[in-house]
Amino acid sequence: MFPLGTVLFPHAVLPLHVFEPRYRALTRHVLDGDQEFGIVLIERGSEVGGGDVRFGIGTLAHIVQAAELADGRFALAVVGVSRVKVERWLPEAPFPQAEVTELAEPAVAPGDVAALLDDAHAALRTVHELALQLQGGGEMPELPAARGETTDPEQAAFEIAALAALGPLDAQRVLELPDTPARLRALHLHLTETAVMLRARLAGS
Repeated sequence: MFPLGTVLFPHAVLPLHVFEPRYRALTRHVLDGDQEFGIVLIERGSEVGGGDVRFGIGTLAHIVQAAELADGRFALAVVGVSRVKVERWLPEAPFPQAEVTELAEPAVAPGDVAALLDDAHAALRTVHELALQLQGGGEMPELPAARGETTDPEQAAFEIAALAALGPLDAQRVLELPDTPARLRALHLHLTETAVMLRARLAGS
């Protein structure tokens, strides 16, 4: 298990710089195995040195790129696989470990969440357009698939969450929501509120 100050969503990619000795050991261990480990958000405390308090819902991560540097540090790229629930924390040596269970995502047909996906996707586009205006221009990032372009609304919802510029606690709340419809509703609300704040900043500039 790798406690972090950030949330990894399923289907999202996260770069990691691994420098602490126990996480170097974790990286070597998982690279020799199935290349998977859990990521959980730290509730209180620090990533370095232990003694932190962690949330109980996290994400299974799979290493897709790994480079060991000359001094023993690692540069990793991981992708989120699925949500997991920590059932029990195990001894910390030689690195944090836990017993976890995978949290299955309730199946949802694209047609059942079409309007929710449209709303969240449109709100995300609006937020990015407003942010570019505040920055004085720039390139629009590639956005997740909208309705009609995806057969996997669960993945689309997590991709929207990854691009929604959520703070760690907001991201954790979205991760913990039980299903795709609830996630899309929460994202639409957050993005709508963000758009209101961005418009106010533009009006005052």
